[in-house]
Amino acid sequence: MELRVLRYFIEVARTQNITAAAEHLHITQPTLSKQLMELEEELGKQLFVRGKRNTTLTEDGIFLYRRAQEIVELADKTRTALLSTEETISGDIAFGCGETPGMRLIIDVMKQFNDRYPDVRFHLYSGNDEDVSQKLECGLVDFGLFVGRTDLKPFDYIKLPESDVWGLLMRKDDPLAAHNVISPADLERIPLSCSRQALHSNELSGWLGHDFSRLEIISTHNLVHNAVIMVEAGMGSALTIAGLINTEGTELVFRPLNPPMTAELHFAWKKHRAFSGAGRKFLEFMQTQFRQKISAQ
Repeated sequence: MELRVLRYFIEVARTQNITAAAEHLHITQPTLSKQLMELEEELGKQLFVRGKRNTTLTEDGIFLYRRAQEIVELADKTRTALLSTEETISGDIAFGCGETPGMRLIIDVMKQFNDRYPDVRFHLYSGNDEDVSQKLECGLVDFGLFVGRTDLKPFDYIKLPESDVWGLLMRKDDPLAAHNVISPADLERIPLSCSRQALHSNELSGWLGHDFSRLEIISTHNLVHNAVIMVEAGMGSALTIAGLINTEGTELVFRPLNPPMTAELHFAWKKHRAFSGAGRKFLEFMQTQFRQKISAQ
């Protein structure tokens, strides 16, 4: 599979129209059709269902589309890395980020780095720890920010000098809103939305002192913002991290858990990763900045 043909395939999948894709790619429609047919012959799979107006993907086509995007993105990142030099630090640095106010620590460093090296571009990808870990392993991001318990064996990392605080997000008319803090007993038999990461890592069960059988978990989420909409609609409360949602001027309140439940933050990168000049310089910059922050505490 040639990268050029994969780019053709991605464009047709995106536009769902061979004529429109050919115009965008600046090639003729017969040439594009021939390339796609040869790709299908090479793979021995039908990738498209060709209609009068639209060209849609088959199940095999959907699988290839996802992989082709990753392949092309990785090839582009590799090319950019090779073009980057020590003399002129430029190029792209990609981050996989968990949901955490601690991201402000990273962004502060990014701002200082960008002031010094204005030709560097940053790309942020949000997700839970599983998403971030997968992108790090595949080389689709250079660095990842992990929240709470996670398997860091495949990575080198820096433990950041801050931790996140867990609590309960609820409506102001919820009876628990009158509490200053939320105990394990308070959570029993009330409708809850909880992050899948917290459930799978057993962070929450350790704090509760028992399994989840006493909890009425009505939904799970990997990112909290849709769970917030459910809380606003009266569909229970959400276990989440302080600072993710600004409750000021809303009908929502946040109360921390008691005893306190915190989540450590780790800035990580894949072991033995060959960085671009920009990535290597940023890692050195990060290590210097956080050695200073930690030693100052």
